[in-house]
Amino acid sequence: MVEIIAILNQKGGCGKTTTAVNLSTALALLGRKVLVIDMDPQGNATTGFGVEKNDVEKTIYPVLTGEIRLEEAILSTDISGLDIVPSNISLSGAEIELSKTIGPHSILKEAMDGVSDSYDYIFIDVPPSLGLLTLNSIVASDSVIIPIQAEFYALEGMADLIKAMGLVETRLNSPSPIKGILLTLYDSRTRLGREVYSNVKEYFGETENIFKTTIPRNVRLAEAPSHGKPCILYDEESSGTLAYLKLAEEIIKLEGGEDNK
Repeated sequence: MVEIIAILNQKGGCGKTTTAVNLSTALALLGRKVLVIDMDPQGNATTGFGVEKNDVEKTIYPVLTGEIRLEEAILSTDISGLDIVPSNISLSGAEIELSKTIGPHSILKEAMDGVSDSYDYIFIDVPPSLGLLTLNSIVASDSVIIPIQAEFYALEGMADLIKAMGLVETRLNSPSPIKGILLTLYDSRTRLGREVYSNVKEYFGETENIFKTTIPRNVRLAEAPSHGKPCILYDEESSGTLAYLKLAEEIIKLEGGEDNK
């Protein structure tokens, strides 16, 4: 059964898109059928898979405005079993369009009807904001992964994010529990890294799942998008690649699955 996972944090630079691209690739390489929906007007997840975002007409934007069906915007990637719904700067005008509709928070969820059954996982790369695009992503998702960078201001704005998720659950009757907190840009050798990890555990307590896997600060992860490739294809031996493969295995185990189908 499909699981729809939003990857979000309204704070930029936390590895949100890097996680969407590389975790989805890792799961596809482990035999899962995966779809990535790029809900960020910057379109970084789109370019991360080698898609020229400015040349694509069928993106998530006309899906949200009702011009085309979601199925029409799905593109295959170079990774077997992994598809993407692309995005580009045109999506920046979507919030105004959505605000004029009835039920503007559930448009993405409705658009996904009939498509989700074709996949094991659907990842939504959410923009770094708390606007209608983000609310649509939360409403459409079954769970949420929150990447948090191991830096001084890591937890800044987290209270607003948790509050927004709570409002979606209570007012829109659409719960999206936290699947996991993912520590990124992490170096256990530094005092700062260890302190941030401790602060994250203290903030979320024992009730939330903090992934055992952490994502290191890795130059290959930073270089890969400029080559239009997930890091797993750019450098299969890098520490960033190995970390996302380990994270994919951890997620499969959380679902009670096996390493390969």
